[in-house]
Amino acid sequence: MLKTFEEVIERACHYGPKRLSVAVSQAEDVMTAVEQARQKGMINGILVGDKEQTISVCKNLKIDLNNYEIIDQKDKTEAARIAVSLVSEKKAELLMKGMLGTARILKALLDKEIGLRTNRLLSHAYVLKLEHYDRLLTMTDGAMNIAPNLEQKVQIIQNVIDFCRSLEIEQPKIAALAAVELVNPNMQASLDAACLSKMAERGQITGGIVDGPLAFDNAISKKAALYKGIDSPVSGQVDAVLVPDIESGNIFAKGLVYLANAEPAGILLGTTAPVILVSRSDTAVSKVRSIALGILMSVYQNS
Repeated sequence: MLKTFEEVIERACHYGPKRLSVAVSQAEDVMTAVEQARQKGMINGILVGDKEQTISVCKNLKIDLNNYEIIDQKDKTEAARIAVSLVSEKKAELLMKGMLGTARILKALLDKEIGLRTNRLLSHAYVLKLEHYDRLLTMTDGAMNIAPNLEQKVQIIQNVIDFCRSLEIEQPKIAALAAVELVNPNMQASLDAACLSKMAERGQITGGIVDGPLAFDNAISKKAALYKGIDSPVSGQVDAVLVPDIESGNIFAKGLVYLANAEPAGILLGTTAPVILVSRSDTAVSKVRSIALGILMSVYQNS
């Protein structure tokens, strides 16, 4: 089990370098992260975007562009299509969203001709290292699916189980969160969580242990769970939490980052190849970690 981002990056360096396609490369934070990942031996890069602006950015950062292939495309929508095509055509192994909105990259990802679609729902994993927790904690899905129904939550959990296995977690422990730890017919999240737990028991979700409904305190703390009389197989050892909807996930993750100094990284799941999908406001350090996660997912998908 990889418990820190340092371990994740070390393992990614071992598997690298992988070929990274960057969609809209002309941004300092993007190129800082890409160059740091290249220097660590994790990636080689193909930069798709405005060549003139990319050169200017790299000049300011003292990045030697002889180490990169550049594809000049000023239109961001077309740059996204080209970057995705490079991955679908096996000319690159990973895709990274650069300086463009998520909607544009998703349109290219879902394109029937050039996209990276699978039969699985696309979902997002936000990975956090917390000061007082002994492992990485993955939260899903606070960025992609607005109000997933039970069927969609099944796919989101299967996605995150597969992702956790790429972190060398043999049997990931997943908590399906709600505001309470008991089933309440008036709270849909608690009903869904109970169904997901039973579906995992019956083999409809595979590869991990799923329990719920659990309030967050009962999920993250074995002591809190036992105090409430809950004997859960995941409490205190949770590898990933499923949040009820995008609002709760967004608030959960950003609250931990901005108020508890959690270290974040992010990746899109459910695609044929890993997609590094982080907020434009995330730091270069966060983006390097996200690239490392993508490399581990690539190795897992191709194993």
